[in-house]
Amino acid sequence: MAGTGKSTISRTIARELAEKKRLAASFFFTRGKKDISHSRMFFTTIAAQLAISLPVLRTSISDAIDNNAHIFEQGPREQWNQLILNPLKSAPTQSIQLIVVIDALDECDSMGDIQLILQLLTEAKDLDTVRIKIFLTSRPEIPIFDGFRQLSGGAYQDFILHNIPIDTVNADISTFFVQKLSPLKAIYGLGTPWPDEQTIEQLVERAAGLFIYAATTLRFIQDGIDGPEEQLSLVLSATKSSLSATEHLDGIYTTLLQHSFLGKRSSQECERLAGRFREMVGSIVVMFNTMPARYLAQLLQIPFNLVSRTLNSLRSVLHVPEDESQPVRLFHLSFRDFLQDSERCSDPRFQIDEKERHTSLFRKCMLHISQLQENICDLWGPGVLITEIPNDTIQKCIPPHIQYACRYWFDHWLLGNPVEEDLKTIREFLEQHFLHWLEGLSLIGEVSNGAHMIIALEEILSVSCNAY
Repeated sequence: MAGTGKSTISRTIARELAEKKRLAASFFFTRGKKDISHSRMFFTTIAAQLAISLPVLRTSISDAIDNNAHIFEQGPREQWNQLILNPLKSAPTQSIQLIVVIDALDECDSMGDIQLILQLLTEAKDLDTVRIKIFLTSRPEIPIFDGFRQLSGGAYQDFILHNIPIDTVNADISTFFVQKLSPLKAIYGLGTPWPDEQTIEQLVERAAGLFIYAATTLRFIQDGIDGPEEQLSLVLSATKSSLSATEHLDGIYTTLLQHSFLGKRSSQECERLAGRFREMVGSIVVMFNTMPARYLAQLLQIPFNLVSRTLNSLRSVLHVPEDESQPVRLFHLSFRDFLQDSERCSDPRFQIDEKERHTSLFRKCMLHISQLQENICDLWGPGVLITEIPNDTIQKCIPPHIQYACRYWFDHWLLGNPVEEDLKTIREFLEQHFLHWLEGLSLIGEVSNGAHMIIALEEILSVSCNAY
């Protein structure tokens, strides 16, 4: 399946299958978000869920782990064969058909892994014991097409969202606008009819089949400080009706940022707000894991009230939960793509320089982890097992922004624009806080990732030390 709206559809299908007890397992890839941006946790996650949905597999999966203690560190093929395919082959015959839902495969950060996953999953079609179908969504990108082209014709069926008759899509979007905008009429005492039929037709035309345009436009109209009539007028005047779907979406994003975020402020104040936007939202865009606003403020070393006020003014494009313990995130990845593409984001004040953001986050991370100390959790003696330490103690002594810095400083350095001073900072950190960092990684269960970072860093430094 390909096209805009795939994530919403796949999540809806997964929820309905779960209610009918037909969901065997699911995995939702999201680029740049910790363990769901790559394939290392993919097959192990599917295996764990299969053991729950198909109890007859538990013994086989458990035996596979007992027989190979290093299976979680091995490649996708070994994990697929030992944790999933072989247990399925040895399972008693089941009459029920179960579904595995895989969302946004294109968000997996390794093109080679994408094609390998597709190849391995097709082996499930030859199973005689358990009937499993795989529902997979993705954007229509070349590695996905190449992966499917290498499969036999009977191994898959594709369904392209863009091939749905446009009249059907437009009817759904029209219904969406009517149902969501009509309640505003009573709330604001607007005239009748509002919005009129012609206005709905204009909105549907600008949406051009993109539900994300409709959803973003609705939030802009609802949340605007000028009232729904003025906000709707801004939407209709933002772009010409002859533009493409992507251009209309870019237009609503630009209008939203210029009017809802900057407003009618002086040019000097707008520049200051735009800089704040690039730092805060730009960080959210490139970060490898989301976090609550309070910890984002601590990571960036910005007062929380300033972060909260800024993010709350961007609720049309950001999900800012009322529950402050929940992470802030983008509503849709198209906003990320828009901000990182200078050709799409025509206002340079909002353009996000990905490498610049990574470098800035690397430096913030280094500031935090350079404060690590020996026995950071004040443990009562050597040799204490991690399982004996209350989680509340770890969270208090190593809060989320410090955990993030411990886990991702190297990745941000790798993807940024490092200079000689950054390399010097890394060397000083390793000389003074290497053991403190390893202790922190151990407490948050990230030692294996730390080992990978050390190996990669050693290789990089040995090659690049003469270049600085």
